[in-house]
Amino acid sequence: MSERTRPGARTGRPAGVRAPSMGAMFSDDRTVRGARRWPLRPAWVVPNEGGDLRASLRSRGAVSWYIGGGLSLLWLFAPLHELVFEPVPDLLGAAHAGWFLALGIGLLVVYALAFLCSAPVVWVLPGRLRPLVPLGLFALSFTLVPWYGWGVRGVWTYVGVAVGMCVLRWRPTMIAIVGLAVLAYLFGIPLAAAGGPDLFLPAIILSISLMMAAFARQLAAMNELRSAQEELQVMAADRERGRIARDMHDLLGHSLTVITVKSELAGRLVDLDPDGAKREIGEIEQLARGALADVRTTVSGFRGASLGRELSAARVALQAAGIRAELPSSVDVVDESHRELAGWVVREGVTNVVRHSEASVCRVTLAGRAVEIADDGVGPSTASRDSTGLAGLRERAEAAGAVLTVGRSELGGFGLRVAW
Repeated sequence: MSERTRPGARTGRPAGVRAPSMGAMFSDDRTVRGARRWPLRPAWVVPNEGGDLRASLRSRGAVSWYIGGGLSLLWLFAPLHELVFEPVPDLLGAAHAGWFLALGIGLLVVYALAFLCSAPVVWVLPGRLRPLVPLGLFALSFTLVPWYGWGVRGVWTYVGVAVGMCVLRWRPTMIAIVGLAVLAYLFGIPLAAAGGPDLFLPAIILSISLMMAAFARQLAAMNELRSAQEELQVMAADRERGRIARDMHDLLGHSLTVITVKSELAGRLVDLDPDGAKREIGEIEQLARGALADVRTTVSGFRGASLGRELSAARVALQAAGIRAELPSSVDVVDESHRELAGWVVREGVTNVVRHSEASVCRVTLAGRAVEIADDGVGPSTASRDSTGLAGLRERAEAAGAVLTVGRSELGGFGLRVAW
């Protein structure tokens, strides 16, 4: 097989540069008249999947295969003179020599076309049906026996290449290729002269077939790796979208809750205490600016939760809502590696207290391996248990190897605890 017969793949990366490669025909994922290209996959990976045969036969990968395979067919048509100059069998007579020659050349062309179509057909066949392609090509070769006789073994190199393109497991591949080479040796015995059996052609069949089998196997493995990489990219994108959505909810949910509470307080103070109303409005402005900065850093991927900062923000939010805050004075009890998670717990827990609890007291307790938020409000409700914020917090906790539990607190209201 020539260098141009080697099928392969393009990377097909969503955010990369497409560079042509020796394996362009197997994994290029650009479309041909709206149909996806058909990469070569190991037979055991997609045992029950098929594809669009028409699209595969006219894909760019198939065109590359046709060019390379066409060059390799020079080996097939090289002994064409044997058909032209070989004596016509006596039983046909000279009158039938013309159509006998035309029939032989026609069958040779059919065999060549069958070989060229073998690889694109294999690309779309389920694994269990792939051996039928080289088996059919092998059977077709015997139609040339009236012209080639025992020399028909010379066209079995293409059968071996078709076996290699099937990307079956190594054991059946080796059995098929070695068996083909042995059969070619046996067919060569009647042709052997005094010089002994001919080993040259069986060696060619064996070496080229094994080379193409290994090459196709490597390309199929590359396609699987590329497919896995693309799936990982999709998963990473989904995970990043989930992170942004979770962080946006946690950040804006808390900030907007405090802004709402302070806006209500400022509205009540406008007539009673104008200076106090102005002070609350100023704090609302600072909260809004802080929320905007948090959104920007969250989108950039650098936003974290500081436990000390969240405790300070919790004190402000609880005081604005008229809830007595019982907060720890120090965060040293929490290990440094878990302080960010504890900060998210405090943020979400206090936000739920302000929104849903109708409580008068909120207590935040820090321990070496846990953080707990408790209130004396109405207790657990469907809204508080099934909130988006708690779902996002549960994901954070599980990612950090922690366990989140919700229920009724010691104060009689809602309780949120995360332990690691």
